[in-house]
Amino acid sequence: MNLEFVPLLAILVSLAAVLPIMLSDRKPNLREFWTILAALIKFGLVLTLLPGAIQGNSVELHLVDLAPGLPLALKADPLGVFFAVIASGLWIFTSFYSIGYVRGAGEHKQTRYFASFAVCLSATIGIAFSANLITFILFYEMLTVATYPLVIHNEKEEAINAGRKYLAFTLTAGLLLVSASALVYHYTGTLDFTPGGLFSGVEIPDTEMLIIFILFLAAVGVKAGIMPIHGWLPAAMAAPTPVSALLHAVAVVKSGVFAVLRVVGYVFGTDVMGSYGLNDILIVLAGATIILASLIAFNQDNLKRRLAYSTVGHLSYIVLGVALITPIGITGGIMHIAAHATMKITLFFCAGAIYVNLHRTEISQLDGIARVMPWTMGAFVIGSMGLAGIPPINGFFSKWNLALGALEGDMILPVIILVVSGLLNVGYLFPIIYRAYFKKGEGLEKYGEASPLMVVPIVITAALSILFGLFPNLFFNFYDLAVDISSSLFINQVP
Repeated sequence: MNLEFVPLLAILVSLAAVLPIMLSDRKPNLREFWTILAALIKFGLVLTLLPGAIQGNSVELHLVDLAPGLPLALKADPLGVFFAVIASGLWIFTSFYSIGYVRGAGEHKQTRYFASFAVCLSATIGIAFSANLITFILFYEMLTVATYPLVIHNEKEEAINAGRKYLAFTLTAGLLLVSASALVYHYTGTLDFTPGGLFSGVEIPDTEMLIIFILFLAAVGVKAGIMPIHGWLPAAMAAPTPVSALLHAVAVVKSGVFAVLRVVGYVFGTDVMGSYGLNDILIVLAGATIILASLIAFNQDNLKRRLAYSTVGHLSYIVLGVALITPIGITGGIMHIAAHATMKITLFFCAGAIYVNLHRTEISQLDGIARVMPWTMGAFVIGSMGLAGIPPINGFFSKWNLALGALEGDMILPVIILVVSGLLNVGYLFPIIYRAYFKKGEGLEKYGEASPLMVVPIVITAALSILFGLFPNLFFNFYDLAVDISSSLFINQVP
C-alpha cells in the first residue's frame, strides 16, 4: 500500500465531514453519524502509519513551495504518529461522549459544536504530521481559531471573556512562533524538523541563542500551560466539559507539549540545549509550574477548575522530562503524553457526567454521589490514582521513567519535585473521592448513572489507563516507540 498520501488524508477526513455535519443540522442522528464516521476513518488512516513508525520509518509528502526553501510539507515520523494515534483514538470516545453530553445538557448550537470539533482534529493531526516549522505554524494557528467557538460555546459573559483571553494568549504566542522561526531560518537556512536539531555546526552567540529560545518558549509555552503564561487555561473551563476534555487531553494543550518536544529535540537539539544551559531554564519553569499549580488546585471548589490546575501541573511533567535531556527522561516525558491523555480525559468525562446527571459543579456538592454513580466515581478513582503516580495505573509508569531519567542525569531536584507533587496530587484529588464515598449526600434518591453514551467512554478510558499501566506496549507499542524516538534525538550528539 502506498502510504504517501495517508498523512494528508488523515488531516482532510474530518475537514470533509464539516459540510455534511452542517447540512445535517435538523437531523441530529445523521449529524452525529458523520462525526463518528470521520473519527473512525481518521483513526484507521493513522493506524496504517503505525507499523512503519515502529520500524523507525517516516512518510513524507511535499505539498507546495511558499517560497524558495519554504515548503508546505507533511512528514509522519515516529513522534508524529505517536501523537496522532493518541489524538485520533481519543476523538472517537470524545465524540460518543459529546453526543450524550450535548443532548443530556440541552446544549444550543450543537451543529456548530460538532463542526468545530472536526476542524480542531484536522488541525491537531496537521500539527502531528508537520514536516517543518512553516507547516507547523499553519496548523497551530488553525487549531487556535477552530477552538475559539468551542470555548465561547454557551455565549454567556464568562465564556465570551474566556474566549477573548484565550485568543489574546494564543494569537500572541503565534506571532512569537513566527518570529522565532524567522530567526532559525536566518541562522540555519532551513526550518525542517531534524532529530538532534538544526544548529549543529552553527556558531551563534549566547545572547542570540537565548533570545531565540525565549521566543520559542513563550510561543509554545502558552498552549503547554507553563506558568506564568497559563492563565487562559483555567478561564477556558467556562466551555462545555467535552471541550475541556479536548483542551486538556486530546488536542490543544497536548499540541503545546508536543511543540515543546519538537522545539527541544528537532530545532535546538539536546546537545545545544545542554551546552547553552537552556535546559536548566526549562527545568526551573517546569518544576515551579508543577508545584505551584498543585498548590493552587487545593483552593478550587469548582471541580473543573481543580482539574484544570491539575492539567497545568501535569503538562509540565512532560516539559520536565524533555528538559532533562537524558534518553530515559525524554522517554518518560513522551509516555506521559499518552498517560495523562487517558487519565485526564477520564476525569473530565466524570465531571461532565456529574454535571449533566446531577447538575452539580462544586466539589462541596459531591457528598455521597458514589452511591448513585458508582461507575463514574470508580473511574474517577482510577484517574486520580494515576495522576498521583500510584501503580498499576499508567501515570506511575511514566513518572517512574521521569525519575530514572533525572537520576540518569545525576539530578536529584527533579526527583524531589516528582515525589512532592505526587503527594500534592493525593492532597487535592483524594478528598473528592472521600466526599463521594464516605459522606452522606442529600437529594440523590431519584438519580442513577448518566447516559450510557457518557458512562461507556468513561469506563473505557479508565480501563485503558490501567491496561497501559500494566502493558505499556499494548496495542500500539507506545513504550518501544517512545524509546526509539528518544534515542533518535541523541544519535548525532557530539560526545
